[in-house]
Amino acid sequence: QVQLVESGGGLVQAGGSLRLSCAASGRTFSSYHMGWFRQALGKEREFVARLSKSGENTYYADSVKGRFTISRDNAKNTVYLQMSSLKPEDTAVYYCVAGLASQIKFHRPGYNYWGPGTQVTVSS
Repeated sequence: QVQLVESGGGLVQAGGSLRLSCAASGRTFSSYHMGWFRQALGKEREFVARLSKSGENTYYADSVKGRFTISRDNAKNTVYLQMSSLKPEDTAVYYCVAGLASQIKFHRPGYNYWGPGTQVTVSS
């Protein structure tokens, strides 16, 4: 069982930066692939980024590639999402996720655990 809690969301102007953190409970954090999804008002929840359990492989949605960076600190049971050059279209609730599936990387069924989400609002 893994419990996830996100923090670091807030209001930022376009072009600014935010760093989201996700603290995970449990002693098996290093066994999980970690990621982030987001859901804007009235839209489907979508994949944002993923980091393999080894920390060697990263994947990003095309819309955030080059602007967002996912990282993890296994000693602290924490995963991060550094967001830069933010745009109004990045406004959404951001969800931290943890999963064991190696093949399902970009879709919700690939993740067993979800955090409650943190709101990110980018003003123009």
